[in-house]
Amino acid sequence: MNDLQAQYEQHGVGSVFLYTHEAHPGEHYPHLTSMNQKRAHARALRDELGVSRPIILDALDGACHRAYGSMPNMTWIFNRAGIPVYKSDWTDHHSVRNALDYFVDVLDRRRDRQRLVPFNVQRLDYRTSDRERFYAGLARSGPKAVREFEESGL
Repeated sequence: MNDLQAQYEQHGVGSVFLYTHEAHPGEHYPHLTSMNQKRAHARALRDELGVSRPIILDALDGACHRAYGSMPNMTWIFNRAGIPVYKSDWTDHHSVRNALDYFVDVLDRRRDRQRLVPFNVQRLDYRTSDRERFYAGLARSGPKAVREFEESGL
């Protein structure tokens, strides 16, 4: 996602990371109980995983996360008026890139004075499932996170 941010900045596209909660708490990154702890976890995420986008902290109770659907890895794109123009229940850079390309093209078409009217689309996208990388992320939180995920049967 860092690469997408860099590529689309020239088009006036901004990007932020909303830090909600620990998806898989463990010994290294336990369940969050304070904003100071949340801030420290977000800094570690930034430093260890190289997140270059601004990181915004959700309230400790996850109010923003709940307001926008509560899915574990969502992506939203809003236009300059704050209207959602893309919503995905999973973050996939291929899907996000496709949407950004489309909306940059819409801006170009508007500059060319084309009369555009909105319509809704629903489609099914596909993402790569990299179990090794996923488990590496779980291990970052600690053995408890790995064990609990394995016990969940997912």
